[in-house]
Amino acid sequence: MLDILYQDDVLIAVNKPANLAVHRSKMVGNAEEFLIDLLREQVGDSVYLAHRLDRATSGVLLVARSKEVAAALGEQFMGRLVHKQYLVVVRGWPEPAEGVIDYPLPGSRETGPRREARTHYRRLATVEVPIALGRYPQQRYALLLAEPESGRFRQIRKHLAHIHHPVIGDCQHGRGDHNRLYKQHFSCHRMLLHAWRIRFAHPLSDAAMEIEAPLDAAFAGLLDRFCWKLGAGVERSEK
Repeated sequence: MLDILYQDDVLIAVNKPANLAVHRSKMVGNAEEFLIDLLREQVGDSVYLAHRLDRATSGVLLVARSKEVAAALGEQFMGRLVHKQYLVVVRGWPEPAEGVIDYPLPGSRETGPRREARTHYRRLATVEVPIALGRYPQQRYALLLAEPESGRFRQIRKHLAHIHHPVIGDCQHGRGDHNRLYKQHFSCHRMLLHAWRIRFAHPLSDAAMEIEAPLDAAFAGLLDRFCWKLGAGVERSEK
């Protein structure tokens, strides 16, 4: 059963699991299950995607109960009226501790035209683990809050790789040696990127909505292991 965070007559918010493809596409390869099909069976009605998350990413996903509502939500995303906050674990300690990555990105085809893309990030916590890798006897990792202004294909993953702080578990843009370290030493077999909070206007009432998705056991377990706390330091920004 999918974890439904919110639902009413026109809208459903789901906590998408990591490694579950949202829908059929050429990008998901040999996937056998799709969130949109599972949700349709679970609610017993037609559902329509308002936006998408990568297969490896977990967290809040908005799904409409009609094409009209999906289109209305889509307009909010296109107009950059939806505020999204992601939790992400990266290699290294980004400096400065808070900043903006402003780097144009292509679409799903790397050879396509690049379009402007900006991601705000803030370092929430750091850790240094005593595990030798390469020429370093210890490894540094950081927990970030990432807030993309735009919604380009794999934007957060590409932006963090661009500043040399790739997402842990990212097979396409990350570091294989650090991904293996997390599997071998921490039994973590997922990409550590989670769509944590989303803020938008309800498509019918225009009421302000904010939905938060709890972390799964693997992600939450790492936070506990590193003594990372999500407390008052992660306030809801007003951007």
